[in-house]
Amino acid sequence: MKSPYRYLFGPVPSRRFGRSLGIDLTPYKTCSQNCIFCQLGHTTHLTVERRAYVPIEDVLSELMDFFTAGDTADYITLSGSGEPTLHPDFGRVLETIRGETQTPALLLTNGSLLQRPEVRAAAAGATVVKASLSAWDQESFKRINRPHPSLDFDGVIAGCNAFRKQFSGELRLEVFLMKGINTAPEQVEKIAALANKIHADHIQFNTVDRPPAVSSVKPVPMEEMVPLKGLFAPPAEIVSEQSIHPPSVNHGTSEAILAMINRRPCTAKQIAGSFATNINEVVKHLAQLYRAGKIRVETTNNRAFYIGKSGS
Repeated sequence: MKSPYRYLFGPVPSRRFGRSLGIDLTPYKTCSQNCIFCQLGHTTHLTVERRAYVPIEDVLSELMDFFTAGDTADYITLSGSGEPTLHPDFGRVLETIRGETQTPALLLTNGSLLQRPEVRAAAAGATVVKASLSAWDQESFKRINRPHPSLDFDGVIAGCNAFRKQFSGELRLEVFLMKGINTAPEQVEKIAALANKIHADHIQFNTVDRPPAVSSVKPVPMEEMVPLKGLFAPPAEIVSEQSIHPPSVNHGTSEAILAMINRRPCTAKQIAGSFATNINEVVKHLAQLYRAGKIRVETTNNRAFYIGKSGS
């Protein structure tokens, strides 16, 4: 990327979707939930209000500029600093991706607003939708996802079920497992019962990999997740580090690196892979950003993650 865009970031290395070009449709941590496991930290604007948080014409202009420059990605992903379905025109972005590029359009959502018909209709324009399910009742929903007070867990599940019935694309459910929080067999069985009724194409287990919002949230070892896979239909897949496709000629500047890690904590190795930049060059940029007070470093699972301070 020749210069950092305001609403596009990356492509970033994704354990699930290869090299993903992100599109950010909300200000930092504007979300309908305040999940204890969120890699971006605590939600600063907890809301269910759908409004034009960013100018959609500018977003589409940046998207077209990216592809005009000859850059590529494995997916174009609506994600970033908050919940993308809070923007009333997120469906227009999906339509543009599908109509103007050959790249799959991916919507990453917590699923909380799929109970609204207009959100379901817009989300149906994606190639792939990944929604989240890590609770099993209202009490666990409040404890794990810490939703906006107006959100009801049964309504969220009803919205996911209704969306599955009208969505012909690929639906994935992500079950985020946390040691001692939602990993007891009876808890996972309840999550599985709900997930199996939704009839997703893929169920994926995820766990803590980057620094979570609440420091007491801990990862679940692989050997503890494996026996739980068969509770789900189809059987759950365990998200693991995947090889990232060779990057395009996107050389990382300090500004481009900062734009990415403001939205997604990354290791130096991940940054180097994303920007086709020698890791020693990346380390130099990171050192400059650290000295300038623009980033911080946090160790999780014995790996150093670089995190932007835009939302701190």
